[in-house]
Amino acid sequence: MTQQLKEPALKSRGMTRRQLLSRSVAVGASFVVGAGFVASGNAAWAMETTAIKPESMATLIQMARDIYPHDQVGDEFYATAVKGYDSAENAEQVEAGITELNAAAAAAGHADYLSIGWEEDRVAVLKAIEGTPFFQTVRAGLVTGLYNQKALWPIFGYEGESFSLGGYIERGFDDINWL
Repeated sequence: MTQQLKEPALKSRGMTRRQLLSRSVAVGASFVVGAGFVASGNAAWAMETTAIKPESMATLIQMARDIYPHDQVGDEFYATAVKGYDSAENAEQVEAGITELNAAAAAAGHADYLSIGWEEDRVAVLKAIEGTPFFQTVRAGLVTGLYNQKALWPIFGYEGESFSLGGYIERGFDDINWL
């Protein structure tokens, strides 16, 4: 799950948010990567990593956004969707997969996947590895990891299950307004 960086918690460690961000390494345009954490570029959210490198987590988050792009969905939801890959049993496969992804990016003339500025170019790199077990595992995991987040349902217009409420027949199954 994502964890918010809070100013008082940082000050108790003798470091302000500004100092933390100035000492961290910027990766890509939207992520800040430091020792054991990934944060958004605007520091609105952050998450700790335990088994995989923070750079790998930032790459997974960008990869998730490129596989299932939704402009109205924030990076923190993609981070939540891929957080499960940050485990000891997945670390080796994830790191190998990220290495393979970065190699495909290098073959396309980029330093690594996160350095690719255009979504279209990142998608081309993803297409180059879409047959790999790593890509298929991440893509399949995102279906439930992303779309099972109840906070996202209103964005997509999904009201949740209706069985417990008597089904859809009496709850507006025919209320579509786009026909």
